[in-house]
Amino acid sequence: MKKLFAALMFALPALAFSSTSFAGEAEARKAAENFFGERAKIDSVRKSNVLGLFEVQIGPDVFYVDDKGQYAFFGDVVDLKSKQNLTEERKNKLSQIKFSDLPLNLAIKQVRGNGKRVFVSFEDPNCGYCKRFAKETQNLTDVTIYIYPFPILSADSYEKSRNILCAADQNKAWNDWMVNNVTPPTLKCDSNVDKIVALGQKLNVRGTPNFFLADGSRIPGAIPLAQLESRLNAVTK
Repeated sequence: MKKLFAALMFALPALAFSSTSFAGEAEARKAAENFFGERAKIDSVRKSNVLGLFEVQIGPDVFYVDDKGQYAFFGDVVDLKSKQNLTEERKNKLSQIKFSDLPLNLAIKQVRGNGKRVFVSFEDPNCGYCKRFAKETQNLTDVTIYIYPFPILSADSYEKSRNILCAADQNKAWNDWMVNNVTPPTLKCDSNVDKIVALGQKLNVRGTPNFFLADGSRIPGAIPLAQLESRLNAVTK
């Protein structure tokens, strides 16, 4: 689905569905379904607040159809006055989760200070951005971080995730590798790696790092530490 969207986005700014004139939500859905066929399932169609366009959702992605069902627009819609990426904001809202449903018992729990500010992080142990983030967050105070080792980059990522989760002190093993570059010893146990992989797939985690805040909002990628703190503070208020 991601490759399909990427191909369409770089094709033309607007793609014609057909020359037939449609009007309304039902017709917009029909036009989108006819265009994609069996390649994708349309999750929802709704009237957006942009130029009278209909928003079509397929999984975590959205695109737009005009009110006649004649053209589709792939890409981000940005409010030039406020500089808001309206498409990104909408996709973030659609990707929100129910934080209380997360199986936090599978994660590596790190508490600093009073632990009041809570978030979840999916990280591949071989992800450069994740390792930089792990070093930067050593200076974070009053947080609770639930870390899911999420091996998606290589077979070695799976091995490291398993070894860290099998360690007697998971926190130490994680920080030894991510912060100090000390390779975890090879261990075997009934680890939760496969359960974490299944969880990440269910939540459409496509890359690392990937964060979820206590209000269920998603941050799909590395951001500056100051920006993360601002988001955490906003949620904790």
